[in-house]
Amino acid sequence: MKNELEKIKSQIYEVRGHQVMLDEDLAAIYQVETKRLNEAAKRNNDRFPPEFMFQLTKNEYENLKSQFATSSWGGRRKLPIAFTENGVIMLSSVLNSKIATQININVVNADLDNDFIQ
Repeated sequence: MKNELEKIKSQIYEVRGHQVMLDEDLAAIYQVETKRLNEAAKRNNDRFPPEFMFQLTKNEYENLKSQFATSSWGGRRKLPIAFTENGVIMLSSVLNSKIATQININVVNADLDNDFIQ
């Protein structure tokens, strides 16, 4: 469990003054394709106001990639979507799976140690 929390903490970034997790990282955690995760969020658009999720700009994306010596991001057709803490929690309700519930618990636990709440 400690390793899972450390992994989640390492995937929390600051963008636009918010601590966020990127769609690609969340998809890996939730064990779904990034495309499917984003589709679930878009199908439930009313649950994801701009303060819960937003698409990164090209400059924001390049800035994040430049912070890492080796990037885990491959070629993407679209810019990543960033989910704030509330957006991450909302994802667990729209994905509605056992793993989503467990990951939600892990994210909240990571929050206690990482000041993820704004």
